[in-house]
Amino acid sequence: MSKENFADVNGQHIFYSVHGAGKPLILLHGGINPDSFGSNLAELAKGRQVIAVHLQAHGRTPDTDRPLRCETMGDDVAALIGHLKLGKADVMGYSLGSFVALQTAIRHPDAVDRLVLMAARMRQDDAYPEVVAAFNQLEANAAMLGGSVKASPLGQAYPDVDWTNLFRKVGDLTKRPFDWSADVAKLQARTLLVFADADYLRPEHMVEFWKALGGGQRDAGIDGSLRPANQFAIVPNTTHYTLAVEPMLPQIVERFLGTA
Repeated sequence: MSKENFADVNGQHIFYSVHGAGKPLILLHGGINPDSFGSNLAELAKGRQVIAVHLQAHGRTPDTDRPLRCETMGDDVAALIGHLKLGKADVMGYSLGSFVALQTAIRHPDAVDRLVLMAARMRQDDAYPEVVAAFNQLEANAAMLGGSVKASPLGQAYPDVDWTNLFRKVGDLTKRPFDWSADVAKLQARTLLVFADADYLRPEHMVEFWKALGGGQRDAGIDGSLRPANQFAIVPNTTHYTLAVEPMLPQIVERFLGTA
Protein backbone atom coordinates (compact mmCIF):
# COMPACT_ATOMS: atom_id res chain seq x y z
CA MET A 1 0.00 0.00 0.00
CA SER A 2 1.62 3.26 -1.10
CA LYS A 3 1.84 6.17 1.29
CA GLU A 4 -0.77 8.43 -0.35
CA ASN A 5 -3.84 7.26 -2.23
CA PHE A 6 -7.38 8.04 -3.26
CA ALA A 7 -10.21 5.55 -3.04
CA ASP A 8 -13.43 5.92 -5.02
CA VAL A 9 -15.98 4.61 -2.55
CA ASN A 10 -19.58 5.44 -1.70
CA GLY A 11 -19.67 8.06 -4.47
CA GLN A 12 -16.73 9.95 -2.94
CA HIS A 13 -13.07 10.41 -3.95
CA ILE A 14 -11.50 9.82 -0.53
CA PHE A 15 -7.88 10.74 0.18
CA TYR A 16 -5.93 8.71 2.71
CA SER A 17 -2.28 8.39 3.72
CA VAL A 18 -0.60 5.35 5.23
CA HIS A 19 2.00 5.48 8.00
CA GLY A 20 3.86 2.66 9.76
CA ALA A 21 3.13 -1.05 9.79
CA GLY A 22 1.07 -3.43 11.88
CA LYS A 23 -2.60 -3.69 12.77
CA PRO A 24 -4.58 -0.97 10.93
CA LEU A 25 -5.85 2.08 12.78
CA ILE A 26 -8.17 4.39 10.84
CA LEU A 27 -7.52 7.96 12.05
CA LEU A 28 -10.23 10.60 11.61
CA HIS A 29 -9.40 14.28 12.11
CA GLY A 30 -11.46 17.05 13.68
CA GLY A 31 -13.56 19.57 11.80
CA ILE A 32 -11.88 21.93 9.30
CA ASN A 33 -8.28 20.78 9.99
CA PRO A 34 -7.20 17.44 8.44
CA ASP A 35 -3.89 17.70 10.29
CA SER A 36 -5.50 17.80 13.74
CA PHE A 37 -3.18 15.22 15.29
CA GLY A 38 0.10 16.95 14.43
CA SER A 39 3.14 14.89 15.45
CA ASN A 40 0.93 12.41 17.30
CA LEU A 41 0.17 10.76 13.97
CA ALA A 42 3.81 9.66 13.69
CA GLU A 43 3.82 8.56 17.33
CA LEU A 44 0.74 6.39 16.81
CA ALA A 45 2.36 4.87 13.70
CA LYS A 46 5.38 3.59 15.63
CA GLY A 47 3.53 0.42 16.60
CA ARG A 48 0.85 0.01 13.95
CA GLN A 49 -0.31 0.98 10.49
CA VAL A 50 -2.14 4.30 10.71
CA ILE A 51 -4.45 5.17 7.82
CA ALA A 52 -5.22 8.88 8.07
CA VAL A 53 -8.38 9.78 6.16
CA HIS A 54 -9.46 13.18 4.89
CA LEU A 55 -13.23 13.41 5.34
CA GLN A 56 -15.54 14.82 2.67
CA ALA A 57 -14.65 18.42 1.71
CA HIS A 58 -11.62 18.42 4.03
CA GLY A 59 -7.98 18.56 2.97
CA ARG A 60 -7.39 16.62 -0.23
CA THR A 61 -10.79 14.91 -0.37
CA PRO A 62 -12.95 17.02 -2.67
CA ASP A 63 -16.46 18.03 -1.78
CA THR A 64 -19.57 16.75 -3.60
CA ASP A 65 -23.12 18.02 -3.68
CA ARG A 66 -23.91 15.70 -0.78
CA PRO A 67 -24.46 17.51 2.55
CA LEU A 68 -22.05 16.75 5.40
CA ARG A 69 -23.59 14.15 7.68
CA CYS A 70 -21.83 11.98 10.25
CA GLU A 71 -23.84 8.98 9.13
CA THR A 72 -22.85 9.18 5.46
CA MET A 73 -19.22 9.94 6.31
CA GLY A 74 -19.32 6.88 8.58
CA ASP A 75 -20.52 4.92 5.57
CA ASP A 76 -17.52 6.32 3.65
CA VAL A 77 -15.12 5.05 6.32
CA ALA A 78 -16.69 1.58 6.34
CA ALA A 79 -16.54 1.49 2.54
CA LEU A 80 -12.85 2.44 2.68
CA ILE A 81 -12.16 -0.35 5.18
CA GLY A 82 -13.84 -2.75 2.77
CA HIS A 83 -12.00 -1.30 -0.24
CA LEU A 84 -8.66 -1.84 1.52
CA LYS A 85 -9.69 -5.38 2.50
CA LEU A 86 -8.84 -4.74 6.14
CA GLY A 87 -11.59 -6.92 7.60
CA LYS A 88 -12.10 -5.24 10.95
CA ALA A 89 -9.99 -2.18 11.74
CA ASP A 90 -9.51 -0.09 14.85
CA VAL A 91 -11.05 3.37 14.33
CA MET A 92 -10.05 6.54 16.18
CA GLY A 93 -11.64 9.95 15.78
CA TYR A 94 -11.33 13.40 17.32
CA SER A 95 -14.19 15.92 17.60
CA LEU A 96 -16.01 15.76 14.23
CA GLY A 97 -13.97 12.65 13.50
CA SER A 98 -15.24 11.05 16.71
CA PHE A 99 -18.85 11.53 15.54
CA VAL A 100 -17.95 9.87 12.24
CA ALA A 101 -16.07 7.07 14.01
CA LEU A 102 -19.06 6.50 16.29
CA GLN A 103 -21.45 6.30 13.35
CA THR A 104 -19.09 3.93 11.56
CA ALA A 105 -19.27 1.57 14.55
CA ILE A 106 -23.04 1.99 14.96
CA ARG A 107 -23.89 1.46 11.30
CA HIS A 108 -21.15 -1.00 10.35
CA PRO A 109 -20.23 -3.13 13.39
CA ASP A 110 -18.56 -5.73 11.19
CA ALA A 111 -15.99 -3.12 10.03
CA VAL A 112 -14.83 -1.90 13.46
CA ASP A 113 -12.75 -3.79 16.01
CA ARG A 114 -11.82 -1.22 18.68
CA LEU A 115 -13.05 2.33 18.86
CA VAL A 116 -11.32 5.43 20.28
CA LEU A 117 -13.60 8.44 20.67
CA MET A 118 -11.96 11.75 21.57
CA ALA A 119 -14.29 14.54 22.72
CA ALA A 120 -17.28 12.60 21.44
CA ARG A 121 -20.88 13.61 22.04
CA MET A 122 -24.10 11.61 22.28
CA ARG A 123 -26.53 14.53 22.02
CA GLN A 124 -26.59 18.09 20.77
CA ASP A 125 -27.18 19.56 24.24
CA ASP A 126 -24.17 17.95 25.94
CA ALA A 127 -21.79 20.79 25.00
CA TYR A 128 -21.71 24.09 26.88
CA PRO A 129 -24.40 26.56 25.73
CA GLU A 130 -21.82 28.98 24.31
CA VAL A 131 -20.37 26.17 22.17
CA VAL A 132 -23.79 25.24 20.80
CA ALA A 133 -24.43 28.95 20.09
CA ALA A 134 -21.12 29.26 18.22
CA PHE A 135 -21.93 26.20 16.11
CA ASN A 136 -25.30 27.73 15.29
CA GLN A 137 -23.51 30.84 13.94
CA LEU A 138 -21.05 28.99 11.68
CA GLU A 139 -23.18 29.30 8.56
CA ALA A 140 -23.74 33.04 9.08
CA ASN A 141 -20.02 33.60 9.71
CA ALA A 142 -18.78 31.23 7.00
CA ALA A 143 -17.42 33.91 4.65
CA MET A 144 -15.47 35.66 7.40
CA LEU A 145 -14.10 32.42 8.86
CA GLY A 146 -13.37 30.95 5.46
CA GLY A 147 -11.43 34.02 4.36
CA SER A 148 -9.39 33.95 7.55
CA VAL A 149 -8.43 30.31 7.16
CA LYS A 150 -7.69 30.72 3.44
CA ALA A 151 -4.99 33.26 4.35
CA SER A 152 -3.54 31.05 7.11
CA PRO A 153 -0.83 28.35 6.85
CA LEU A 154 -3.61 25.72 6.87
CA GLY A 155 -5.24 27.42 3.91
CA GLN A 156 -1.92 27.58 2.08
CA ALA A 157 -1.35 23.87 2.76
CA TYR A 158 -4.70 23.02 1.16
CA PRO A 159 -5.33 25.65 -1.52
CA ASP A 160 -8.03 23.62 -3.28
CA VAL A 161 -10.40 23.69 -0.30
CA ASP A 162 -13.38 26.04 -0.57
CA TRP A 163 -13.14 27.19 3.03
CA THR A 164 -16.28 29.31 3.04
CA ASN A 165 -18.28 26.40 1.68
CA LEU A 166 -16.70 24.06 4.24
CA PHE A 167 -17.64 26.29 7.17
CA ARG A 168 -21.13 26.62 5.74
CA LYS A 169 -21.55 22.85 5.45
CA VAL A 170 -20.04 22.15 8.88
CA GLY A 171 -22.43 24.76 10.29
CA ASP A 172 -25.37 23.03 8.63
CA LEU A 173 -24.22 19.76 10.17
CA THR A 174 -23.58 21.00 13.71
CA LYS A 175 -26.86 22.92 14.11
CA ARG A 176 -28.95 19.78 13.58
CA PRO A 177 -30.39 18.11 16.69
CA PHE A 178 -29.16 14.59 17.38
CA ASP A 179 -29.43 11.98 20.10
CA TRP A 180 -27.42 8.79 19.64
CA SER A 181 -27.61 7.58 23.24
CA ALA A 182 -29.74 4.53 22.44
CA ASP A 183 -27.27 3.45 19.75
CA VAL A 184 -24.30 4.03 22.07
CA ALA A 185 -25.80 1.64 24.62
CA LYS A 186 -25.84 -1.08 21.95
CA LEU A 187 -22.29 -0.59 20.63
CA GLN A 188 -20.45 -3.84 19.96
CA ALA A 189 -16.94 -2.41 19.60
CA ARG A 190 -14.76 -2.13 22.70
CA THR A 191 -14.47 1.60 23.22
CA LEU A 192 -12.13 4.12 24.83
CA LEU A 193 -13.56 7.55 25.63
CA VAL A 194 -11.00 10.36 25.88
CA PHE A 195 -11.82 13.90 27.01
CA ALA A 196 -9.86 16.99 28.02
CA ASP A 197 -10.36 18.13 31.60
CA ALA A 198 -11.34 21.54 30.16
CA ASP A 199 -13.24 20.23 27.15
CA TYR A 200 -16.19 21.81 25.37
CA LEU A 201 -18.51 19.23 26.91
CA ARG A 202 -19.90 19.46 30.39
CA PRO A 203 -18.32 16.84 32.69
CA GLU A 204 -21.66 15.33 33.67
CA HIS A 205 -22.20 14.42 30.03
CA MET A 206 -18.80 12.74 29.82
CA VAL A 207 -19.90 10.54 32.70
CA GLU A 208 -23.29 9.98 31.09
CA PHE A 209 -21.54 8.73 27.93
CA TRP A 210 -19.35 6.46 30.06
CA LYS A 211 -22.39 5.03 31.85
CA ALA A 212 -24.13 4.41 28.52
CA LEU A 213 -21.15 2.20 27.64
CA GLY A 214 -21.59 0.20 30.84
CA GLY A 215 -19.05 2.06 32.96
CA GLY A 216 -19.53 3.62 36.38
CA GLN A 217 -21.90 0.94 37.61
CA ARG A 218 -19.96 -0.69 40.44
CA ASP A 219 -16.57 -1.28 42.01
CA ALA A 220 -14.28 -3.38 39.83
CA GLY A 221 -13.23 -5.67 42.68
CA ILE A 222 -9.84 -6.11 44.29
CA ASP A 223 -8.50 -8.04 41.31
CA GLY A 224 -10.21 -5.79 38.74
CA SER A 225 -12.16 -8.70 37.30
CA LEU A 226 -15.46 -6.82 37.48
CA ARG A 227 -14.30 -3.76 35.55
CA PRO A 228 -16.14 -3.00 32.28
CA ALA A 229 -14.61 -3.87 28.92
CA ASN A 230 -14.68 -0.23 27.83
CA GLN A 231 -12.37 2.48 29.16
CA PHE A 232 -12.60 6.17 30.12
CA ALA A 233 -9.81 8.77 30.25
CA ILE A 234 -9.76 12.46 31.16
CA VAL A 235 -6.48 14.13 30.15
CA PRO A 236 -5.29 16.78 32.64
CA ASN A 237 -4.30 20.34 31.78
CA THR A 238 -5.82 20.00 28.31
CA THR A 239 -8.58 21.74 26.36
CA HIS A 240 -10.71 20.56 23.47
CA TYR A 241 -8.42 22.41 21.11
CA THR A 242 -5.17 20.86 22.36
CA LEU A 243 -6.40 17.32 23.07
CA ALA A 244 -5.40 15.81 19.71
CA VAL A 245 -1.80 17.03 20.00
CA GLU A 246 -1.39 16.26 23.70
CA PRO A 247 1.92 14.32 24.04
CA MET A 248 0.50 11.71 26.43
CA LEU A 249 -2.31 10.77 24.02
CA PRO A 250 -0.47 8.05 22.04
CA GLN A 251 0.45 6.22 25.25
CA ILE A 252 -3.17 6.32 26.47
CA VAL A 253 -4.47 5.05 23.13
CA GLU A 254 -1.85 2.33 22.67
CA ARG A 255 -2.45 1.05 26.20
CA PHE A 256 -6.10 0.53 25.27
CA LEU A 257 -5.54 -0.88 21.80
CA GLY A 258 -2.91 -3.28 23.05
CA THR A 259 -4.97 -4.84 25.85
CA ALA A 260 -6.40 -8.31 25.48
